[in-house]
Amino acid sequence: MSVDITSHSSLFGTAPQILPDDLAQIKAAGFASVINNRPDFEGGESQPTSDALAVAALVQGLQYSAVPFSPSHVTQTLVEDFARVLADLPKPVLAFCRTGTRSTNIYQAAIAMGLLNQHDLTLVDTKNAGAVGVASAQNHNPSVSTNAPVETSAPTLRTHDVVIVGGGSAGIALAASLLKRQPKLDLAIIEPSEQHYYQAAWTLVGAGEFDVDDSVRHMHAVIPNHAKWIKAAVTSFTPDANTVVLNNGEHVQYQQLVVASGLACLWDAIEGLSDTLGQNNVTSNYRADLAPYTWTCVQNMRAGLALFTQPMVPIKCAGAPQKALYLSAAHWEGKKRLADINIEFHNAGGVLFSVPDFIPNLTAQMAHYGAQISFGSNLIKVDGPNKKAWFESKSADGQISITEKSFEMLHVVPPQKPHAFIRDSALANADGWVEVNPDTLQHVRYPNVFGVGDAMSAPNSKTAAAIRKQVVVVAENLLASRAAIDLPTVYDGYSACPITVGHGRLILAEFGYAGKLMPTFGMDPTVPRKLGWYMKKFLFPWLYWHLMLKGHEWLARPKKDSAK
Repeated sequence: MSVDITSHSSLFGTAPQILPDDLAQIKAAGFASVINNRPDFEGGESQPTSDALAVAALVQGLQYSAVPFSPSHVTQTLVEDFARVLADLPKPVLAFCRTGTRSTNIYQAAIAMGLLNQHDLTLVDTKNAGAVGVASAQNHNPSVSTNAPVETSAPTLRTHDVVIVGGGSAGIALAASLLKRQPKLDLAIIEPSEQHYYQAAWTLVGAGEFDVDDSVRHMHAVIPNHAKWIKAAVTSFTPDANTVVLNNGEHVQYQQLVVASGLACLWDAIEGLSDTLGQNNVTSNYRADLAPYTWTCVQNMRAGLALFTQPMVPIKCAGAPQKALYLSAAHWEGKKRLADINIEFHNAGGVLFSVPDFIPNLTAQMAHYGAQISFGSNLIKVDGPNKKAWFESKSADGQISITEKSFEMLHVVPPQKPHAFIRDSALANADGWVEVNPDTLQHVRYPNVFGVGDAMSAPNSKTAAAIRKQVVVVAENLLASRAAIDLPTVYDGYSACPITVGHGRLILAEFGYAGKLMPTFGMDPTVPRKLGWYMKKFLFPWLYWHLMLKGHEWLARPKKDSAK
């Protein structure tokens, strides 16, 4: 059986799992060394062990090294170890894993993080940088900042054509779309996290319908080729000088800036909450580490009061608090426990959903599960060990009252606000969001700045589906701005909220500005459908990882018109 080798350069290639007998072919193909990135016994007895492959490589006169790892457990240290091994081995080198993907990803990460010289695969000397791979502004080499600032008398300065702040859904998708259009664009992404999450799956994780490990990738695996990753956090903006200041001491200059940093979940804003999350049956689907505990709580619930909360909007996916309730109740109904469980939905706002067309069906779903709705009821305090929660409400005449509840299970959605480094900057509006024109997503005062995703001020619902449409708008308008031509593309406010009302049933709420219904497939979007469930569970995750984050814009284009 021939080995399917993917060549990344004259010095490096990758392949799916190889067998001892394949090493003769690998030698004949001109390789001098082999790296095994697959842990032993990952694939069962059919997978040859690392020792067996090492012996076979020795027989063929090949150097052999093992750097095994799981795709979901990649760290910066691991990438650095791989870079050192690759630099030390005789070239060319073939790396392999189960499919070749993780070997490709870790190689690309080592290049993107500035650990390896891409031309000769030698290690980059970083001993005097104070951070891994800090590059000069002249050569625009990739870099990533980690801990201490560079020890110089002046801040390290680097420049890029386009700087994107944030490596979440909006930042990565936009970077991919921009580079699809202009592959030679000098583009950098500023993002401190090593993990990238598909957050839309966490509702299903909390219902036992999705594996949380499938909702995460290492950041290097999703950053597009040719984009430069600056692994640091933004501390401030100086838009009059076209500069972003980082927590490692660097100053990054740009021609165009896009703020795609999302919003902040304020877990500590509720007294006692942080001390009890993940225990005492207090949970939330708004964090990857807590969503599996939601499912544990749901399975263990037999009787008593189950509380579900929603703070004041805007929040990430305003339908998510209800989804947790519906899926939990559906499980209890299927286990014939619903009669012994009281469900309450405490919504700090005044309506069940922001678009009136969806309220009748959602109200019917609440009634079906016997859930009591309390509007204007805001969670302010939690005592986990004693299983008590306190809610604040305000009467029509302005009188404030506090209600104490004893619960068996509590699902919390935290208050959400703009990040402080945005709120305190010249880019913010009065509410702290990046102030953009809602049609073009261009900043209203700084024309070389754009906003995309949850961080900006356009009055759309904050969902991944909204980002998918916004990315096209910002990509085309930003490049038009660079070319000094009129902005060509208008955002219509499109957003979608797939509301799981039970196992196998989903309302695919699609709407734009002013609550205008915008169904993609022509069907009544207010009705629960099985098709929507399968799309949410199977199709949408695939579209996210393989299309949206890769710059493929299938069904992502809003209407095209002259910008206002």
